This record gives sequence, structure tokens and C-alpha cells, in this order.
Amino acid sequence: QVRLVESGGGLVQPGGSLRLSCTASGSDFSIYAMGWYRQAPGKQRELVAAIGSGASTDYADSVKGRFTISRDNAKNTVYLQMNSLKPEDTAVYYCNGRFFAIGEFWGQGTQVTVSS
Repeated sequence: QVRLVESGGGLVQPGGSLRLSCTASGSDFSIYAMGWYRQAPGKQRELVAAIGSGASTDYADSVKGRFTISRDNAKNTVYLQMNSLKPEDTAVYYCNGRFFAIGEFWGQGTQVTVSS
């Protein structure tokens, strides 16, 4: 069993920044990959950024150059640094983790609202 706990969401003005954190906790797990997804009302959940067990990263075209995903393996934590935020970034952001042997888990989601 793995629990993913997210933090860092909130309200920010356009052009501002937020940093999301997601920490995995539990027993007997090994992380294969972690990522961030987002879902706006009435829209499908979409991949924002992902990072593998190494340094490989993947970003949605809409956030490329503005968002940065990183990982602290010692802390079992993944971060999403979001800069130059736009109103269209407004969504619930979900942490996703894929783990060896035990599969995939999701965080509860954290609201990010970009508005002046």
C-alpha cells in the first residue's frame, strides 16, 4: 500500500508561480515513475509532466518551458515547479506514481487556480 500526499496548490495571479509537492509513503515500495496530471471541469485528465526512475522527463506541449518536474529519491518526493502560470492552467492537479510490483496509485488532487 502506497499513499501519495500532495501539497502546494492555491490561487495565483497570471504570470505567477507555484510549486507542487507529492510524497509517497508506505512500506515495501520502489518507484518506477512519477508524474503530474491535471483535470479541468468538463475536460479529460491530461498528462502535465512525468519523470522516470532516472532523469528522463516528459512534458505536455502546453507547459513546456514553463513547468519543471523533479524528484528527490531520498525523500520519495516529486515536485512540479510551475512558472509563468496562465488562466488555462487552472485545474485540479493529481500526483501519479507507478511502482514496481504493486502498480499505480493516485493522489487526492490539489486545486490550482490562476486568476487576476
